[in-house]
Amino acid sequence: MSTSVTEDYIDASGGDWDEVIAAAQRTSAERLVVNMGPQHPSTHGVLRLILTLDGETCTDARVGIGYLHTGIEKNIEYRTWTQGTTFVTRMDYLTSLFNETAYCLAVEKLLGITDQIPERASIIRVMMMELNRMSSHFVAMSTFGMELGATTIMTNGFRERELVLDIFEHVTGLRMNHGYIRPGGVAQDITEEGIAKVRELLAEMPRRIRTLRKLLDSSPLYLARTRDVAHLDLSGCMALGVTGPMLRASGLAWDLRKAKPYCGYENYEFDVPVSDGCDVYARYRVRIAELEQSLRIVEQCLEKLQPGPVMVDDPKIGWPAELALGPDGLGNSPDHIAHIMGGSMEALIHHFKIVTEGFRVPAGQVYQPVESAKGELGCHAVSDGGTRPYRLHFRDPSFTHLQAVASMCEGGTVADVIAAVASIDPVMGGVDR
Repeated sequence: MSTSVTEDYIDASGGDWDEVIAAAQRTSAERLVVNMGPQHPSTHGVLRLILTLDGETCTDARVGIGYLHTGIEKNIEYRTWTQGTTFVTRMDYLTSLFNETAYCLAVEKLLGITDQIPERASIIRVMMMELNRMSSHFVAMSTFGMELGATTIMTNGFRERELVLDIFEHVTGLRMNHGYIRPGGVAQDITEEGIAKVRELLAEMPRRIRTLRKLLDSSPLYLARTRDVAHLDLSGCMALGVTGPMLRASGLAWDLRKAKPYCGYENYEFDVPVSDGCDVYARYRVRIAELEQSLRIVEQCLEKLQPGPVMVDDPKIGWPAELALGPDGLGNSPDHIAHIMGGSMEALIHHFKIVTEGFRVPAGQVYQPVESAKGELGCHAVSDGGTRPYRLHFRDPSFTHLQAVASMCEGGTVADVIAAVASIDPVMGGVDR
């Protein structure tokens, strides 16, 4: 803890809050230091904001992180490459499938099997990521509405998200933290029933999105709280490493799906929504337009789906994907168990080795970015030639974007701080890895 005092300024960084109060009382300045968080309904998790207020005006805003203590990146060093999937999916828990894809693409690049991934697996990855983009944006708008006191937005947004989570549960077995995308492909194929659920969503969701637009696009109250609030222009975004909807809301059409395609995104037709408002309202407009573009991509995924494998054709790498939903949950199908236990000694050996030891990855390092719902999510993977990652580090957009809090909040009101943080849409699971 360090607290330094000048005549009109207090610098507090972590530690005992009583010391910060005492330092403030020793100054002659008529200003107040407010501790918002780390337990606060408007900080999107255990985020601490130290605000210096002059009346209702925020003159200084600092961010305190590190309260979540997940240690995910370190834990992965003690797990096999496949087991790493179940850790990375829990970082930003609202964009689980993006975490898994970035990680698996990096592992596949190290293995040199990028071109061997089955086309059906890549299409399913794209479809699941776009559905995940939608569910993340619904949470962003729902929590924002809740923080502004608009409970109708909150209930509607979470209601729409349920349609997506129902599909996730059917396809992966879980609503969150899926561990579905694996090195080499996906854990299991999507069923015809799952495809039917996706088609139902495509039929219903456009109407739901139009309803959200009616509530927000031209609401005088919403415009008053979001227009010309938390301004961050293109030069500020570039200086602070801001990407995703926040960058596109400042006028730059930068999207990794177009600029550096992966998983076959170059074969899909979609637009990159852009706004030059540079404020909270512009970020909302970009996100809701991205919902509509995601629907376009998902529809194309269904058109492209053809029968075929969903895991790389290498038993020494591909995790067994013959799963079934039994009375005790998702697990190996009876047919697969019968095959490895009674039909093929070689299959049993492969199964035993890949589950207990994992596969070896050639020594080297790669960086693999994807365009997640919040911006550029990058995985830097380092291998020493063993069955476990030597080092793994993620460039999480929430972590990077929190740098912008001071630029967006200083000079505004306390109420504007709430809107600014909500427009960043941070998740602390991705920040404190």
